[in-house]
Amino acid sequence: MGAYILRRLLLIIPTLFGIMVINFTLTQFVPGGPIEQIIANIEGQGDVFEGISGGGSETFDNESDSGYVGARGLPQEFIEELEREFGFDKPAHERFAQMMWNYIRFDFGESYFRSISVIDLVIEKMPVSITLGLWSTLIAYAISIPLGIRKAVKDGSSFDTWTSGLIIVAYAIPGFLFAILLLVLLAGGSYFQIFPLRGLTSDNWEELSLLGKLGDYFWHITLPVVASSISGFATLTLLTKNSFLDEIKKQYVVTAKAKGLAERRVLYGHIFRNAMLIVIAGFPALFIGIFFGSSLIIETIFSLDGLGRLGFEAAVARDYPVIFGTLFAFGLVGLLVGILSDLMYVFVDPRIDFERREV
Repeated sequence: MGAYILRRLLLIIPTLFGIMVINFTLTQFVPGGPIEQIIANIEGQGDVFEGISGGGSETFDNESDSGYVGARGLPQEFIEELEREFGFDKPAHERFAQMMWNYIRFDFGESYFRSISVIDLVIEKMPVSITLGLWSTLIAYAISIPLGIRKAVKDGSSFDTWTSGLIIVAYAIPGFLFAILLLVLLAGGSYFQIFPLRGLTSDNWEELSLLGKLGDYFWHITLPVVASSISGFATLTLLTKNSFLDEIKKQYVVTAKAKGLAERRVLYGHIFRNAMLIVIAGFPALFIGIFFGSSLIIETIFSLDGLGRLGFEAAVARDYPVIFGTLFAFGLVGLLVGILSDLMYVFVDPRIDFERREV
């Protein structure tokens, strides 16, 4: 097992390098870099994309020798100083090499527009993403596993049929649409004012007792977590059901029943361990997927400032240190979680031996 883990760890290096090369190359062809953003703000255009998309030929007629849209009227020395400050006075390959050298040392730099380090910025936004990721995953498992087992036991019954219909409908509902529905019904939109409209905590959070803080926290996260996890039940429930159905039909289950063992003991003492292999082993990947991919729209609807909005705002502003720093860190974590998922398979079922697989 040690050799397999070592091979997987070594594969992280070329994989992560390839991810960074592709994304860095793509950004070289995207219009509206950070310097153009600053020039647009100085010239009073508000946003560089207004000049790119709406200025027409007149915009490009005003382009100076510096090559930046809207730079006319600004001293060339000022433009060159901006290039030196952001590092754009160097060729792309040198900038990429310097960036990767810094990232290897976990130096992700500082945001261009926020005057804060990338690590501090991610830590600042992380509580929202942890909240959505952790609770959505736990709720999905807590509901889907018992429901999937029940559906497997009652396969073909009316219970199995109508519950399948419900989870498929839930899967088909877009998360943002369900979030709006929750706001309208339960957050003072048109009917009931039961839950708060925005934020992760109340304004008087610091004044509350420990129990009061816990209550306030769960009061605020109820609607966002429900909205973000509604579509996750279908896949996990059907996966659990199908896993149990496959095990129920195997010979060892027939033998156990023939010996007179109670159905509950057969189900949870024999079938559960084997059937839950793929479900339990997938927990790390599911959590990381929800954690990093928390819905931008849901964060916006509930006014939550998490990693989803951070990534979107960084992409719009061309805040390259934030974009590439978070991409490197999250890519590294994602690859490590892939290894952790494999280890979970071995932990759940020691019969699995990755050493015998051909890599």
